[in-house]
Amino acid sequence: MAQSNKNDREFISTSELAAILGVSRVTVHKKIKSGEIEAVRIGRIYAVPKSYLSEVFGKSISEKRKKTIEKAVHKTVEEYGEVLLKLGRE
Repeated sequence: MAQSNKNDREFISTSELAAILGVSRVTVHKKIKSGEIEAVRIGRIYAVPKSYLSEVFGKSISEKRKKTIEKAVHKTVEEYGEVLLKLGRE
């Protein structure tokens, strides 16, 4: 049986994702359960699509994530607009 290269796989494990993100495996599982991270359940484990990595690293952003970012930017500008302008002048 031929061994598959890690780069050829469509999914990564929660442990691998935790290492990439620099967080614990428990944190990854919590984010999966809350819906922040998309994952597929395979038996008793979760597998995360590699496409999620490109979203995390900004190569592509989902519409849902774009709207979340847009709301956060709008709220920040609304609350701290004057401070941001002053900081921009320095």
